[in-house]
Amino acid sequence: MALSGIGGRLYRGDTSFNFIAKRRRWFAASGLLIIISAIALGTQGLKLGIEFKGGSVLTVKAASVTVADGQAALKSAGVTTESIVQKIGTDKLRLQTTDLPQSTISAARTALAATFKVDPSNIDIQTVGPSWGKEITHKAIYGLIGFLIVVMLYLAMAFEPKMALSAIVAVIHDVFITVGIYALVGFDVTPATVIGFLTILGYSLYDTVVVFDKVRENTKGITATAKQTYSQAANLALNQTLVRSFNTSLIALLPVASILFVGAGLLGAGTLKDLSLALFIGLATGTYSSIFVATPLLATLHEREPAMQALAKRVSARSGGVESTVDKNTAGVVTSTHSKESHERGPRNQPKRKPRRR
Repeated sequence: MALSGIGGRLYRGDTSFNFIAKRRRWFAASGLLIIISAIALGTQGLKLGIEFKGGSVLTVKAASVTVADGQAALKSAGVTTESIVQKIGTDKLRLQTTDLPQSTISAARTALAATFKVDPSNIDIQTVGPSWGKEITHKAIYGLIGFLIVVMLYLAMAFEPKMALSAIVAVIHDVFITVGIYALVGFDVTPATVIGFLTILGYSLYDTVVVFDKVRENTKGITATAKQTYSQAANLALNQTLVRSFNTSLIALLPVASILFVGAGLLGAGTLKDLSLALFIGLATGTYSSIFVATPLLATLHEREPAMQALAKRVSARSGGVESTVDKNTAGVVTSTHSKESHERGPRNQPKRKPRRR
């Protein structure tokens, strides 16, 4: 298929991908990702940063720093609890530990200064109490719940309740998969990660609302015209907005990918990976869910309505000589097959002619 002019062909309906009819495949794929995410969360859990669980952070800047030397210095200072040592750039080392007594922190500072041959006063120390971390966690949860409630109310008023429900399900789908990948990879969850999650919510809803707006336009007065079913109109809307969704997602993913792979990977800017990984995964899953989850789910909810089922029968009857069957497993997707009897008889309501006798 030539790429030139594909957007116009998709918009006019000359070329079409049948997303709605294959909804069970997309739902199965999403279900598999959700199961993997749930297993990762249940077995490994999230690796919370110091801002959420409390602890101490020591930052050393020297000409030559290594992770192994930093771990050895902490061990010599008597730090036996779990610690995370990260190299930032080429001359900075970040050592994160659990909440330690002041004497142990002073001993760790002295050991690090002796190991890397720097003045102890040049080693930066930050301490976060566990109560502050719990407060940040509660605020993040409250913000997420409040965001979902406000968005659901707005979509229900601006569009319809079924669209609001489908959009919220898609958003929860995106966030849960992103959180599961975070647990699987083992990245720290920091306030930057929470900001990334909130950005995911906004982007996922933006892409979904664009598709839903086209669905609403295509389905306006659909029961009066009886030219196509709700699923067919929704599938046309998906095809009409497909190129726009792809282009928008690609342009958004390119700078995020550069931050993730170049900034965090090659340049060693470890603090960037918390935000960039959440954004990268969220942008990709947000585009996927708006096409393969939100709109198919919306079509499924509408095709269960008696009015839409009656519409499907009228659309099938108008096509002429077509037998309508509604597959219950696909929640109202209408499949049309020409019956053998109508094919033999030819035009509708005209009996087959008998041969003349000579």
